[in-house]
Amino acid sequence: MKKSLLAATLLSLTLPAASHAANVPKKATAQTTLGLYTTAREAWQMLQGDRNAILVDVRDPIEIKFTGFATETDIHVPWMLSAPEKWVEKRQSWGMKKNPDFAQQLQEKLDDLKAGKNSTIIIMCRSGSTRSAPAVNLLAEKGYTNVWTVVDGFEGGKLKQGESKGVRARNGWRNSGLPWSYKVNPAVAWRPASDR
Repeated sequence: MKKSLLAATLLSLTLPAASHAANVPKKATAQTTLGLYTTAREAWQMLQGDRNAILVDVRDPIEIKFTGFATETDIHVPWMLSAPEKWVEKRQSWGMKKNPDFAQQLQEKLDDLKAGKNSTIIIMCRSGSTRSAPAVNLLAEKGYTNVWTVVDGFEGGKLKQGESKGVRARNGWRNSGLPWSYKVNPAVAWRPASDR
């Protein structure tokens, strides 16, 4: 019995990707060149199993202010920033603009944490689609090999029926009972270059 438990433990240590592999997302914008996909719950398990794993939140600070922040977050650098001057008629809402300093800011934070090219890096946005995947691809282009995207993101998927239809209240970090708060760790919180 002890030998089979030891063998199972060794196997789980040698195959970490297999135990944390979510399905490939259907949306092309959510797919990455590395093909490493995880759910929020699986990402939590990865962080618990590897104390050197790094969780990166790429959401806009305003978004975090109103929806919360995973307490396990090590790095916060927004991929996109709110652009109140940019109205998007099709969405009937304000637009977003790419953070022009994203690559440099993320690299600086990774360097501060002494992340290597093989370090486990987990990228999370709101729903695992248009921000975490391109951030993963950017790191892959820089030679990082173990970068995961959280396919259900922080807020998760939209409810398909009921009074709250359309609200992001299904799966994701916040809806999976994982640790989060409206308070943001000041040491992790992103600040514009002008505020540093």
